[in-house]
Amino acid sequence: MLKRASLPLFEGSDWDFALIQRIYDAVESIALGDLKLDVYPNQIEIISAEQMLDAYSSTGMPLFYKHWSFGKQFAANEMLYRKGLRGLAYELVINSVPCINYIMQENSATLQTLVIAHAAFGHNHFFKNNYAFRQWTDAEGILDYLDFAKSFIASCEERYGQQAVERLLDCAHALMHQGVHRHPRVRARDLKAEAAREAQRQAYRDQIYDDLWRTLPAEPKAPEVKADERRQALNLPQENILYFLEKTGPRLEPWQREILRIVRLIAQYFYPQRQTKVMNEGCATWCHYQIMTKLHERGLITDGSFLEFLQSHTNVVYQPNYDSPQFNGFNPYALGFGIMEDIVRISENPTDEDREWFPDFAGKGDGIGVLKDVWANYRDESFIAQFLSPRMIRHWRLFRVADKQSESKLNVAAIHDERGYRRIRRALAREYDVGRQEPDIQIVDVNLTGDRALVLEHLVADGMLLDENDTRMVLQNLANLWGYEVRLRELNAADRKELKTHIRQPQLQA
Repeated sequence: MLKRASLPLFEGSDWDFALIQRIYDAVESIALGDLKLDVYPNQIEIISAEQMLDAYSSTGMPLFYKHWSFGKQFAANEMLYRKGLRGLAYELVINSVPCINYIMQENSATLQTLVIAHAAFGHNHFFKNNYAFRQWTDAEGILDYLDFAKSFIASCEERYGQQAVERLLDCAHALMHQGVHRHPRVRARDLKAEAAREAQRQAYRDQIYDDLWRTLPAEPKAPEVKADERRQALNLPQENILYFLEKTGPRLEPWQREILRIVRLIAQYFYPQRQTKVMNEGCATWCHYQIMTKLHERGLITDGSFLEFLQSHTNVVYQPNYDSPQFNGFNPYALGFGIMEDIVRISENPTDEDREWFPDFAGKGDGIGVLKDVWANYRDESFIAQFLSPRMIRHWRLFRVADKQSESKLNVAAIHDERGYRRIRRALAREYDVGRQEPDIQIVDVNLTGDRALVLEHLVADGMLLDENDTRMVLQNLANLWGYEVRLRELNAADRKELKTHIRQPQLQA
């Protein structure tokens, strides 16, 4: 039988640090004891609204280097917050060891309970167990690496000037989304070791430096190399533009290469979060719902607190219909939570339709076990493609519309029948494919013994060319880093027909 507590953890909205500790202990007991979650050690920090705004401006990281764009973002967010045009998150969580959880001091005791369940155990479990985070991130080393990055960039500002460092960071930030490895090559990088290796590289450079080297005569011009051999030697094509610049950029100094490496590794650290937004928020929302419900069943929170929680939870998972003026795409909290609730239902109380669509786990009775497997082994695209059920499609009233530029009318291409369900599920999953959300741009050639022009290709999918203005600005940053001409060809992915060419020359500054 369920054993109820003689007194709830709190009554009313006020809290103190002793209560936060009791709340954490109660939530932890359910998360680890009942749900069997596997989490990193937690660190809870109480922050003000201004500190939350500051965290927003620096991508939520507790340690970060300085850049003018962060101050600009802080000022914009603060203005909107002060005018009441936007709210702030109840919490912020960092994928690190320990897992740092920022909770707002303005939260009520009920909301503090909710955000601890959501962030300290839901997000924490997902960070520790999902394959994308295990593959691409080093949670144990990220805090030390950020500390190294901050001090290294500060030292570069002192030595080479703030303006030179800011110009370099401007260019690197413009290329961050094109500065990741999208396909596994090696295991997640040890960021502590990476910082130590840079110290060794700098010590070696200082040791071998001799000003007499600059007096030596220039080397004779290297013989021309065949294009295929040249591309093979440079490992082309290359999707990670920052990596190529760091290793090959002919005009970059060692300190500039190290800053590119810093920006690139931080971009790689955030890459799994772009692939798992629906799953990550769905996991945290499902966990907090289960934990808060069990706290209420055991008498640890009052009926009033539970109603306050339900109001917040309902707002979080609200999904307007397609014909609502409020519709602005799919709410990742609602989509993730809805599919995960449906997985548990199918596991424990399936219909005949569910048994046909999900024979591997329908009726097996281990809903939490299925969810843990899903959290560990899927990302948003594959999660939706595998687990969006016909029942969810009907409940959300989903259908597929084909919108072709060559046709004057919209065409309803999939409805609620067996074939339609599969088409709808496949179409929705593709909306969360990072490979389709971001352009496929790769460096394909450069002749380092010739004109040194950097040649890139963009494979155009579904006729979607790059925005002219954005392309011009980003290519200018790339040309400034490379130091020579940059050419970008846009090719039709189907037949490789050239659709457009962009060319930029560097604007070298003293």
